[in-house]
Amino acid sequence: MPEKLERHVVSLLLENKSGTLSRVSGLFSARGYNIESLSVGGTDDPSLARMTIVANGSVARIAQIVQQLNKLVDVVHVLDLSPYKHIERELILIKVHAGSPAKVKKLEKLIEQSSARTIESRDGYYVLELVEQVSAIDAFVKSLRDYNCEEVARSGVVGIGSGELVLNVKNMAQT
Repeated sequence: MPEKLERHVVSLLLENKSGTLSRVSGLFSARGYNIESLSVGGTDDPSLARMTIVANGSVARIAQIVQQLNKLVDVVHVLDLSPYKHIERELILIKVHAGSPAKVKKLEKLIEQSSARTIESRDGYYVLELVEQVSAIDAFVKSLRDYNCEEVARSGVVGIGSGELVLNVKNMAQT
């Protein structure tokens, strides 16, 4: 019987040095896992970065990858957020061409009904921003199918533990 694949959100604290990103992502690709989303950014400590990876895999295989990630020299700590309560968000910037005045009104109504914001509106082109869960972003993009989507840029998922679940150097992933 094949292993059940589940969506996992893995959060890492790592040293903010060149080459670290390729070593971490290499562990996933070497095992045949596609990374669905990867986001990296600074933390309150300039020597550290925080990475969030979303990948599908069995619980056992992801646990094995987490153990191997923890052995990498540049990795400070790793936590699979998936079994715990956590918060995920993604940012999308999307440029659409509204076209006719009737479509502009319809687009403005869609924007008003969602939590999207208009960043720029010029010459019938709208640049929209939405920060939401992946499913809400996917639904918003689908709702824009009647418009000419000229450009889409998505940030990738970022995640953080809910409540007392903390991933930082001081607490070393209090769970």
